[in-house]
Amino acid sequence: MPQFIVNMYNNSYSGGFRRNNNQQGQSRNFSGQQNRGRFNNNRGRFNKNRGRGFSKSKIDRSLYIKRAEEFVNIEDTQTVNSFSDFNFQPKLLANVMAKGYVKPTQIQDQVIPHIMNGRDVLGLANTGTGKTAAFALPLINKIINNPSERMIVIAPTRELAQQIKQDFRSFTPGLRVYLALVIGGAYLREQITNVKRGPNVIIGTPGRIMDLGRRGVIDFRTLNTVVLDEVDRMLDMGFINDIKSIVDQTPRTRQTLFFSATIDRKVEPLIDMFLTDPVKISVKTTDASSHVEQNIVRVARYAKEQKLHELVGLSDFKKVLVFGSTRMIVEKLSGSLRQKGFRVQGLHGGKRQNQRQRIVRDFRENRVSILVATDVAARGLDIADITHVINYDEPNNYQEYIHRIGRTGRIDNKGYALTFVE
Repeated sequence: MPQFIVNMYNNSYSGGFRRNNNQQGQSRNFSGQQNRGRFNNNRGRFNKNRGRGFSKSKIDRSLYIKRAEEFVNIEDTQTVNSFSDFNFQPKLLANVMAKGYVKPTQIQDQVIPHIMNGRDVLGLANTGTGKTAAFALPLINKIINNPSERMIVIAPTRELAQQIKQDFRSFTPGLRVYLALVIGGAYLREQITNVKRGPNVIIGTPGRIMDLGRRGVIDFRTLNTVVLDEVDRMLDMGFINDIKSIVDQTPRTRQTLFFSATIDRKVEPLIDMFLTDPVKISVKTTDASSHVEQNIVRVARYAKEQKLHELVGLSDFKKVLVFGSTRMIVEKLSGSLRQKGFRVQGLHGGKRQNQRQRIVRDFRENRVSILVATDVAARGLDIADITHVINYDEPNNYQEYIHRIGRTGRIDNKGYALTFVE
């Protein structure tokens, strides 16, 4: 991997990389210290963190350094269909056009015809590829044609479930398509009422869906379409038994749509168990992080907080998502940034659901410019204009790193990701 010089410090940050032509491979990182060779000439090895609760990174830190790739606009991607080719109902097609959609993304182009034809689908796609619309649009069309359709969409996190509901809702103005959101941390009685009204689509997380099933509120036998989104993440979070229980109670004649970023030994058994003669679609041609310029910030542990304050105070850092490893760290950082006069909020699983919704809304609508969060924000947070992601604490694994930094560099925006390393 070529070495880069990052222009940052004399109290300015250029936001870009410059090739290092020094024959000895010298480079400067964000701390302004000079390194020789790769990572301080330690041949890829790093000193262990000292102190209780800290251990050596599980990730090769050279993976945190990467230049952003050139943009490929959606208009330049090779697709077969236009939205008018999918035979959507006129009102749905009008809603799609009103959202400014020019042409389908690759996964939409390939998946929508098969869903319209009633086939089971195994979709391999990264975040940010237009996956939600790929299944939402044909399912909405199905409901328009048959208002008695009943469907369920299962997602790993509350934030992703909420985002899916918002995406569905954005395509349904003027249409008789009814949705219910069932997620933990929200008012149970209200959710029970919404489900008892007989929505076309129930969108939720496995735990709350199971809870409502046990209470007799959700009758899984009436569901003729099941969507499992980000299955790999649901398995990582320990939802495998809940997923099996839910799907086993649905009719065998159902249509099943199965989406995952990866297929590994954990996921493979579920494919044979849930899907019938599926169409396999893979559009993982580029990483979700391909539009993100990535680098490290070398900083001692005691100086991390001060370094964060310096970075987010720079003019280029307009809308920043900061990842901390624990609720305590999130609260500490958001509090100290607030004391410095920054518009900041903290997001973690310990907050009530209505608080989490308000915080995300404030960040989306620019009432706050900095969001400090645990990994609850690593998936499902679809905000187009986040300029920077800062990993104040390193993630547990590389897949989580990719999901974190995928919150920036979305649509046609270039993003920047910095990871603090000691």
